[in-house]
Amino acid sequence: MQSRGGTTSEALWVGLRELRRTWPGGGWSWDARLSCVACSFAVEIVEEAKAAALKALPHAWNEKTLVKAPSHIRQLAETTGGVRADQLLLARQSVEGLLTYGLWWPWRNEVTISFRIGMSGIASPRDEMELMEMFGAYL
Repeated sequence: MQSRGGTTSEALWVGLRELRRTWPGGGWSWDARLSCVACSFAVEIVEEAKAAALKALPHAWNEKTLVKAPSHIRQLAETTGGVRADQLLLARQSVEGLLTYGLWWPWRNEVTISFRIGMSGIASPRDEMELMEMFGAYL
C-alpha cells in the first residue's frame, strides 16, 4: 500500500488504519453494490465496534437527525438506500474533497450488525483499492 504521507488527506487514512487495527469483529469483504468494505458481526461486540467506528468516523446521523445533516450527507444517505430506524450514517470531515463514511445497519434478526466503510466525493479507483487493501477485502 502506498502512503500518502505529507498530504492533508493523510489524517483520513490514519483514522481508517486505526479503525482497522482496533476493530473487534471478523474479516472484511468488498460490497461491490455500494463500493464499500463490509463486516458483519454479532451484537455481543456492539459496544467495542461502535466505539472503534465512532473514533474514526465521529459524526453520526440517524433517521431523525438526518434532516439536519449537511446536504452532501443527505445525498449520500439517499444514494446508499436511506437511513432507517436503528441505522446510522457515520462520517469524518471531508478532506480535500474526499469523504469517508460508515453505514451501521443492524439486521432484523437482532443478533447481527453490518458495518460498511466507503468513500464519497472525489474518491478515485486508487482510493478504493487502498481501502480494500487496508481492510483485506478483495473481490
